[in-house]
Amino acid sequence: MAPGTTRAETGIPGLDDVLHGGLSPGRLYLIDGAPGTGKTTLALQYLMHGARRGERTLYVTLGETAAELRNSAESHGWDLSGIELVELLVDEGELLGDSDLTMYHPSEVELGETTKRVLQAVERFRPARMVLDSLSELRLLAQTSLRYRRQILALKQFFSGRGCTVLFLDDRSGDGIDTQVHSIAHGVIALERTLPAYGPALRQLHVTKFRGSDYVSGNHDLRLVRGGLQVFARLTPSDHGKPYRRDVVPSGVPALDELLGGGTERGTATLLIGPAGSGKSTIAAQYAVTAARRGSHAVIFSFEESRTLLLDRLASIGLQVEQGNGPGQVAVRQLDPAEVLPSQFTSIVRNAVENDGATVVVIDSLNGYMNAMPEERALTVQLHELLSYLNNHGVATFLVAAQSGMLGMSMRNPVDTSYLADAVMLFRMYEHAGSVRKAVSVVKKRSGPHEDTIRQLWFAPDGVHLSPPLTHLRGVLGGVPVELGSGKHKSESNDAGA
Repeated sequence: MAPGTTRAETGIPGLDDVLHGGLSPGRLYLIDGAPGTGKTTLALQYLMHGARRGERTLYVTLGETAAELRNSAESHGWDLSGIELVELLVDEGELLGDSDLTMYHPSEVELGETTKRVLQAVERFRPARMVLDSLSELRLLAQTSLRYRRQILALKQFFSGRGCTVLFLDDRSGDGIDTQVHSIAHGVIALERTLPAYGPALRQLHVTKFRGSDYVSGNHDLRLVRGGLQVFARLTPSDHGKPYRRDVVPSGVPALDELLGGGTERGTATLLIGPAGSGKSTIAAQYAVTAARRGSHAVIFSFEESRTLLLDRLASIGLQVEQGNGPGQVAVRQLDPAEVLPSQFTSIVRNAVENDGATVVVIDSLNGYMNAMPEERALTVQLHELLSYLNNHGVATFLVAAQSGMLGMSMRNPVDTSYLADAVMLFRMYEHAGSVRKAVSVVKKRSGPHEDTIRQLWFAPDGVHLSPPLTHLRGVLGGVPVELGSGKHKSESNDAGA
């Protein structure tokens, strides 16, 4: 489409982003999907948005009654008073067998009569936006694909000269996908609904055709809630970004910054990986709280730990969190992996970055994030898109990933994402002097040098502590280290380090 060409906004959150502004006005579009996917809801939202803009709108129904449509609207808290509803249902006389005798096949008479009444309604109301629900009725009346195609072509020709943007709804009641209308329509939007092994139904939307215009391809997550459809467009990182300074993001713990060669930087992603209880979440939160104390805004997305428990745990080591969505504050968002959709989470992150100005983002953890994904490959691709987007906005991202197992080198990762991160911090538990202790090391940093050492990590009421490098121990990462010298390191004999 040429630059500056107007669009007919759909009024559906996220869908206009997918369509790069909306539909091309005066064209015919197909909304395709099985029953229960949200076609009627989408159509009503589209017409209501036009009515709010002062446009004439018309809904022609061949199946549902006007009363049923109003009931559906009431379930969303909508008022359809600005939409003309026209019922073209089977006459009661036909049900009683009192139809007039004719030399033509009944389907031919009914098809012609139905089409005539549709055209009359359009001529009477002269709408700028119209919905025809649904094509399955016309398909049954036409009986043959040739008659059906000719009827659709005639309708398209009729609408083309009247400046009306038309949505045809199709419930796929025929055998397979109806390619007849797909080839005729200016654009096709498909709605899908799948049932996972556990959890709520998964809904998605994708544009299969849009003549003369670009759009965001691929599947986009969809939610059907009270108030209508919400579309979460798939993220395209190349379309987003802004200039930023690659400043260092300190942790507030000098020894930890030394381990990272001075600290991490904006526009990079750091992966914190290790077994449960090794201190990953606390260290990630340390960065977020320190950023807020320096006047920045940070956000923590927690998939497993409750907000209350997280805040209490941080307070126990002296990290008092100033909650909020502005500079100098930390937003703690608790998410349910069984309820949040992948693209919905991306939309939440975007809102935190673009609207709230977050410069530090913590995702805790990738295990919970993975549970929201349909498959591992999708997780890797979407995570790559999300990290690219955050890097383009100069955000320092911290990803927490829990490995299965507790001690030793045989622990397994839920999914290999280490190659996506710019820095990797490895956390381990090890046995020493009758105690289980924690260790941390940096095994990767793309943006500069880092220490190759291993340091003991512990938490106390006065904060986070790291020991000097454990040069006197061998095998710390294996879980059962061996003392190299006769004398113990002073940090090993300190009760606080235990």
